Amino acid sequence: MSLVPLLELQEHDTAIDRLVHRRNTLPERAVLEAATVKLTEIADRLTGVTAARDEVAREERRLDDETRSLEDKAKAVETTMYSGTVNSPKELQAMQADIESLRKHRSDLEDRELEVMDRREALDTDVAAVVAEQAEIEAEARGAIAVIANEEAKIDDDLAAQRAAREAVATTIDPATLRLYEGARIKARGIGAARLIGNQCQGCRLTIPSGEVDRARHAPAGTVTQCDNCGAILVVE
Repeated sequence: MSLVPLLELQEHDTAIDRLVHRRNTLPERAVLEAATVKLTEIADRLTGVTAARDEVAREERRLDDETRSLEDKAKAVETTMYSGTVNSPKELQAMQADIESLRKHRSDLEDRELEVMDRREALDTDVAAVVAEQAEIEAEARGAIAVIANEEAKIDDDLAAQRAAREAVATTIDPATLRLYEGARIKARGIGAARLIGNQCQGCRLTIPSGEVDRARHAPAGTVTQCDNCGAILVVE
C-alpha cells in the first residue's frame, strides 16, 4: 500500500491546525478581552463616583428641606405677629428677633446648599463622563463580538470541509499506519508524515543518515520508515 495518501492527510491536518489556531487567536479576541477588563474597571469607578454624587445629592436635598422648613417657620411667626392677636411690644420684639434669626439661619443654609450644589454638579459631570466612556467601550466590545462571530462562522465552514476531506482520505489508509501517523503527529507537533527529498526530511528539514535514506528508498511499497529526528513517517514519491 502506498504511503502517498499520508501526505494528503497531512495537508488536511495542517490546514485544520491552522484554522483552529486562527479561530483561537482572532485579533478581536484580544480587543474583547481588553474591553472586558476596562469595563470591569469602569464599573468600579462608576459605582464609586455615583455613590459620591448620590451622597452629595442627599445632602443637597436635606439642606433644601431645612431651608424650606425655616422659611415656613419664619412665615408662620410673621403671620402671627401681624395677625393682631399679639399686642405686647415685648412679645412682638421677640417674634421679630425670631424671624430674623430663622431667616439668617436659612440664608446660611442656602449658602451651604449652593456649595453642595456645585459639588453635586461637578460629580454629575464626572458620572456622565464615566457613563460615556462605558458606552464607548461597550460599543467596542459589541463590535469585536460581531466580528468574532462572523469570522468563527467562516472558519467553522472551512473546518467542516477540511475535516470531511480528511475523513475521506483517512478511510483509504491502513489502520495500523494511521495509528503510527497519529502518534507521530503528537510527537512532532503536528507533522505525522513528510516527503523525503534527497537526504532531507521535509518535516523537520534535517538531514537523515545515508543508510536510512537508502533503506527508505529501497523498501517495499507501504513499508513505514520514520525520521530519526522528528519521528514523521517518511514518504518517498
